[in-house]
Amino acid sequence: MEHTRGHRTQSQRDAITVEIGYALASAVFAAAVLFGVLAGPALLFDLPTAAEKVLLVAGTALAAALFLLRVISVLVRFRQGPQPSQPGRTSPDS
Repeated sequence: MEHTRGHRTQSQRDAITVEIGYALASAVFAAAVLFGVLAGPALLFDLPTAAEKVLLVAGTALAAALFLLRVISVLVRFRQGPQPSQPGRTSPDS
């Protein structure tokens, strides 16, 4: 993303805001799905106490890790700039 003497245009600020929102929303969704898959059985079924604890701790830890990885990957990809429309080819105006 280009900077104009340290100042961002309104459209650049809007793009960053939208990208942060997308990163957070997609990370919450992915983490919730993973937590549901791992910890869901512990919450729905009558399992031994040790199994319930393992599933809940694993679900929480992995969901938190996935959340962070998703946010970071989306924001790093955004910072790198737009992807070429045809990978490996240059556009005619370059």
